[in-house]
Amino acid sequence: MHSHVPLLRRRSFIGLGLGGMAHLAGYATLPSIFAATPPAGARKGRAKQVLVIFEQGGVSHIDTFDPKPDAPAEHRSPFKPISTVVPGMQFTELLAKTAKVANKLTVVRCMTQPTPGIGDSHPKGSQYIFSGEAPGGAVEMPDISSVVASIMGTRSEFLPSNILVPGTSEQASTSRSGFLPPGYAVFKTGGNLADPKWRVPNLGLLADISPERFLRRRDLLSNLDVGFAHGGHVKDVEAMHALLEQAENMLTNPKTREAFDLERESPQMRAAYGNGHRGQCYLLGRKLIESGVRFVTVDVREPRQSWVDGKDKSYDGGTNMNWDHHDAIYSTGHTNIPNGGPGAGRWGIGTWPMMGSTDQAFAALIEDMDQRGLLEDTLVCFVTEFGRTPKINDRQGRDHWTHAFSFAFAGAGVPGGQVVGSTDRDGGYITNSTAYTIEDYAATIYEKLGIDRSVPLHTPNNRPIMLAAKGKPIPELFV
Repeated sequence: MHSHVPLLRRRSFIGLGLGGMAHLAGYATLPSIFAATPPAGARKGRAKQVLVIFEQGGVSHIDTFDPKPDAPAEHRSPFKPISTVVPGMQFTELLAKTAKVANKLTVVRCMTQPTPGIGDSHPKGSQYIFSGEAPGGAVEMPDISSVVASIMGTRSEFLPSNILVPGTSEQASTSRSGFLPPGYAVFKTGGNLADPKWRVPNLGLLADISPERFLRRRDLLSNLDVGFAHGGHVKDVEAMHALLEQAENMLTNPKTREAFDLERESPQMRAAYGNGHRGQCYLLGRKLIESGVRFVTVDVREPRQSWVDGKDKSYDGGTNMNWDHHDAIYSTGHTNIPNGGPGAGRWGIGTWPMMGSTDQAFAALIEDMDQRGLLEDTLVCFVTEFGRTPKINDRQGRDHWTHAFSFAFAGAGVPGGQVVGSTDRDGGYITNSTAYTIEDYAATIYEKLGIDRSVPLHTPNNRPIMLAAKGKPIPELFV
């Protein structure tokens, strides 16, 4: 069978513009992609889809979800605690908009990452978040989203089941399909979504290929089935047909482009999320969930050059603006201080390209999804690979901290208005008896989707692999 897939790419789809064609090749291993009954390992779960907001670089928990007003003055966040819509539940003022949707969130303040050596590495930390498994084991683990795609297939016949928005950061390369077929690798949208000219590249038919011409080419493929059907297994032929059906739907269905078309959203809706790159990435995440994509990950940071309301805008001194605030975390502009360190290039955490845009986009996302009924069966996860130190360093920044940090969850039966766990006066260490790990986060996703973790996946050499073997679902998210 594998000898025929390159032929399809080289001959049958000449002139087609679907850059994600390779993504579909993995479906040849799953003939039951459109089957009505769940494949092995899948069972009924509360969630049908997952939307992960991965704010990469290590968001400072004490400046956001876990305020510490009694910390020593020399290390205290300048951002004051504020009340949310939930009595007794506080965030800092950097999350003023998110505070208004706190009744739809569970904030887990007792996340920890105890694996040695990963806290110093953003690539390893990112791979940890993507896969839910500590990197460096005997087998390279696939992303959680790839596992979900392999077990549950797609909900939308015209879109990939596993999409990363935008997938342009240096850490996006840590996303991988591991021992699974490469067709389960994530589809990356690319680009700067605030650019008025942004489009997903290589999606659909090229301008000189009409749908009619494509269908004629498709009909010619029936001639290839003759020898293949007699020499191969029936399941391989069925898998090939499933692959072709999925490819045809993605190439010819106008809903494919519509799902990525931000201009179909009203100006008011786009402005509600924020017209910069981050806001539009969050909005696209909602659009893809609404279009039926099984698993969407948003991994975004504002680029130095961006657009606001269609106007070119540049963030002076900004480079790679993730959350790695080793330097001048409370700067009102860029963090390029004299004798600066590895945190140079970000803007201060309280500025618009950082928490300002994040607070607006996340609050708008939760409110929008709730109003559309999408939270009913979509698990939303706001995650980061670790937190920041409770003490400010000599460069006026905060360094990596794995002992305690915060995640937030919503949807798919997650109770709203809940805080899980606590940290000490400084925000340095967990004070409740239970701490939750990234493996627990992964186990929670699988449990919410109804994936039976007692059923192993198998590597190509038939080695059984258990999912989130060291993790357990976070029980407070299932109350």
